[in-house]
Amino acid sequence: MTVALEWGPVGAKVLSESCDVVVIVDVLSFSTAVTVAVERGARVWPHTGGENAGTLARDIGAVLAGNRGSHDGPTLSPASLLELGEDTRLVLPSPNGSAIAFAAVNGGVTALNGGTTVVAGCLRNARAVGRWLRGYERIGIVPAGERWGDGSLRPAYEDLVGAGAVVERILACDPAASLTPEAEAAALAFRALRPLEECPSGRELVERGFAEDVRIAADIDASEVVPRLVEGRFLPA
Repeated sequence: MTVALEWGPVGAKVLSESCDVVVIVDVLSFSTAVTVAVERGARVWPHTGGENAGTLARDIGAVLAGNRGSHDGPTLSPASLLELGEDTRLVLPSPNGSAIAFAAVNGGVTALNGGTTVVAGCLRNARAVGRWLRGYERIGIVPAGERWGDGSLRPAYEDLVGAGAVVERILACDPAASLTPEAEAAALAFRALRPLEECPSGRELVERGFAEDVRIAADIDASEVVPRLVEGRFLPA
């Protein structure tokens, strides 16, 4: 078993060319939100947002997740998804993890290899993902990261340690797994995990009144769900 790590949409595309499975890690908050929703029996369609997201929601009879700040109905806030009904169809836009997943099935310059399996990983479901990956030989881990004001990728601490948590759980199942230096560095970062409230994204969410989202995201191994992208939506693997 080999485990490689690359950042963002381009990293996902590169890894999809050489790996059997790609794990998208966007801890604050796409991957955590997807995990919470799928835990509750929902089906989640990733999207980049805009008018087309509303069109998709109407076409498939889904709920379109609103802006986190709206405090009205389902949003990208994991706390807003805790009461989702079973079999809810949810279109969940986000600029980072969701955009990578959307590109996996909808093409574009960062489209993934169509034969690559895609799952969502985070701190909350790291153990479940690590166990589920035992059937794969070549694993790619993709921390989504954030964006600087000019649109360039900003590596994010929460995604680094979320990726590291998945790597650690893979090693627990297969201690002989071969790690690239980047994957090993992520695992080492997770071993020295600091509170998510201390990283920029965590501080921002707490200041905006979303401390509960940070708490849910930091609940390590709380979920046994592995969301897998199948025909455009995330289902329990």
